[in-house]
Amino acid sequence: MAVDEGLVAWVEEAIEPLGTVTRRAMMGGATLYCDGTIFAIISLDALWFKADAVSDAEWDAAGCVRFSYEMGEGRVGTMNYRRAPDDVYDDGDEMRRWATLALAAGARAPVKKPKARKL
Repeated sequence: MAVDEGLVAWVEEAIEPLGTVTRRAMMGGATLYCDGTIFAIISLDALWFKADAVSDAEWDAAGCVRFSYEMGEGRVGTMNYRRAPDDVYDDGDEMRRWATLALAAGARAPVKKPKARKL
């Protein structure tokens, strides 16, 4: 499944006042960063914003479901991302509002240390 380039372009344009958006490929989708901080993914033809325990109440209040995926054998996994509200797709102010919340969650996330190399 290819990433919706129009959606990526819209995110880049709308988020520009907050910083520079970059991306990395992710299993048929993309991981989005703003000035190096992860804030969203594009998967399943939708935008999903980074969330955490601090921001969950606001996402819940807006009815933004948690990202989930099938793991096989009837198991379902989840990730700390919430489906973007519908208004972010055509309202730059709303995109920036929700992206700011996601950037804060990304900034609070623990930094993963690279694995030590075996010699």
